[in-house]
Amino acid sequence: MSGTGEGLGKVEVRLKWDPSPFGEAPRHLDIIAAVYPADAPYGRPAYTVHYDSRSPDGTINMTRHSQTGMGFGFVEVMVLEFERLSEAYGRVVVGVAIHQTGGPRTFDDISNVGVLVVEKYRQLMTDDFAEVAGSTAATVAEFSRDAGGAWQFRRMIQGFDSDPGIFSSEMGSARH
Repeated sequence: MSGTGEGLGKVEVRLKWDPSPFGEAPRHLDIIAAVYPADAPYGRPAYTVHYDSRSPDGTINMTRHSQTGMGFGFVEVMVLEFERLSEAYGRVVVGVAIHQTGGPRTFDDISNVGVLVVEKYRQLMTDDFAEVAGSTAATVAEFSRDAGGAWQFRRMIQGFDSDPGIFSSEMGSARH
């Protein structure tokens, strides 16, 4: 958990990867956030946010999206504004899924893949998915409210073998 007394404010999750080799189908990765009610933090998500959606109140959204990676650093960015997120929500799990068009792909098949989580200028975590190289999707971060209502961060690298649709429903379950 992060050690700040006030908890988290505005956090960015940034994703990078290199494009596919010439002649191969594009490699398309997505950041996905699942938001859970405070009274059921391991149940079904209240809602999910990904490349073509945002949270109902605008506190979680994609500010940058790529379908090919492009190789220019962090090309996909999700912003989470915890200081504005309703008290009805108590947990947010963020993950990354690989679209499976063009055949099965794992993180091992993606060049220069990496994720960075920052709050302002403070780096909360960075990862290259090496721990979950054989997976098609992975959670990367868990944000939860502490007893005082402040949002805290926990690194949460866990691999899954599912497509983006199924992954978004199972990524925050208690069994992983």
